[in-house]
Amino acid sequence: MRCRKTSPPTQAAITLAEIEQRRPSEATSRPEATRNRPHRVVVISPSRLYSTRSSSEKSIDTPLRMSVAGLKKQFHKASQLLSEKISGVEGTKLDEDFMEMERKIEVTNKSVFDLLAKTTEYLQPNPASRAKLGMLNTVSKIRGQVKTTGYPQTEGLLGDCMMRYGRELGEESSFGGALVDIGEAMKQMAEVKDSLDISVKQNFIDPLQHLQDKDLKEITHHLKKLEGRRLDFDYKRKRQGKVPDEEIRQAVEKFEESKELAERSMFNFLENDVEQVSQLSALVEAALDYHRQSLEILEDLNNKLQNRISSASSRPKKELKPKSIMSSIEAIDNSQHNTMSYSSSIKSSELELLDQPCARSLYDFEPENEGELGFKEGDIIILTNQIDENWYEGMINGDSGFFPINYVEVMVPLPH
Repeated sequence: MRCRKTSPPTQAAITLAEIEQRRPSEATSRPEATRNRPHRVVVISPSRLYSTRSSSEKSIDTPLRMSVAGLKKQFHKASQLLSEKISGVEGTKLDEDFMEMERKIEVTNKSVFDLLAKTTEYLQPNPASRAKLGMLNTVSKIRGQVKTTGYPQTEGLLGDCMMRYGRELGEESSFGGALVDIGEAMKQMAEVKDSLDISVKQNFIDPLQHLQDKDLKEITHHLKKLEGRRLDFDYKRKRQGKVPDEEIRQAVEKFEESKELAERSMFNFLENDVEQVSQLSALVEAALDYHRQSLEILEDLNNKLQNRISSASSRPKKELKPKSIMSSIEAIDNSQHNTMSYSSSIKSSELELLDQPCARSLYDFEPENEGELGFKEGDIIILTNQIDENWYEGMINGDSGFFPINYVEVMVPLPH
C-alpha cells in the first residue's frame, strides 16, 4: 500500500493541549470533566498571529528599526574611515577627471571665501570703524530708523580736519584758503568712494555671496553625501560573504547615483564660470570709475592751488606796525569791564550743567549721518552714555545723538 504524499499545511496548527501547557494555571483551574474532553485542533492563520499586535506597537517599531539601521550605517562609515586613516586601508578611487573637478571646486570655494573678506577690507580697511558701523546700524534698526550709517572714509576725515583749521585761519590766509580747497576736494572724493562701495557690493560681493550660499553649498552637499556612500560601499565590499549580496548591490547603486549627481553639478558649475569673470569685470569697472572721478577732482584742485600760489606771490607785502604793551593793557581792561556782567551769567548756567556728566566741545562738529549730534566749539554737552572707545552719546538743547570723543573735553565724567 502506497502512502500518498501530502503537501505541508499552509497554516499553523496549534492544539489545545499545547495552549494548556503554556498556561497551566488556566488548565488546572478547569473542572475535571472539562479537562478529560478530547482535544480539538484549532487552526490559526499566521496573519491572525501578526494582527494581534496593536497599531501603536507597529508605529513605534517601524522608526525604531529605521533608527537602528541608520546607526548601524553610521558605524560602518566610521569604521571604514578609521581603517583608512589609521591602518592605511585604501578606499575606492574615482577617475582622474572627477578628482580634478573636485580639486577645482575646492579651490574655488576657498577663493570665494577669501575674496569676500579681502574685498571688504579693501573698501573699508579700518576694522574698528567696521565694528562701530555695524553697531550704529544695529542701533538704527532697533530704533526703527530706515537710513543706515555710512563707513567713515579716510578722505572724508582728512577733509573735515583741513576744512576746520582752514576756516579758523580765515580766507585772508593763503594757507587757510588752500586747506579749505583741499578739504572740499577730499570730501568729494569720499562721496565717490561711497559710490564705489555701493557698486562693488551690488555687482561683486552680493553675487559672490549668493554663489557661496547656493551653488557651492549644493555641490559641497553632493560631495559629502558621495563620500559617505563610498565609505559604506567599501565597508560592505571588504566584508563580502558576511554581508548579504543584496546590501552590497544597493550600496553600489547609491554610490553610483551620488557620483553622477556630484559630477554633473561640478561640471555645470565649472563650464559656466564666465559668470564669475563678469563679476570680476564689474569690480574692475567700479574701481576704474572711482579713480577716473578722483583724477578729475584732483586735477581741478591742482588748478585752484596753482592760482592761489600765483595770487599769493603777486600780493603786496604788509608792513608790521608794533603796538606798545601799555596800550594793549588798557584795551584789555576796557574789554574785561564790558564783558564782566555777560561772563557772570554764562558761569551761572555752566555751574548748573556741571552738576551732571558733561563735556565741552573743542571743535565744531557737523553731523553727516542720521543719529549724530551736531554742535559748535565751546558748547557744553550733557553726556548720557559711552558707546565705545571712540564715540559718546549726549544731549544739547534738547537734541540727542552720537559724536566723536576726540571732539570734546570731559568736564564731569560718566559714572563707572
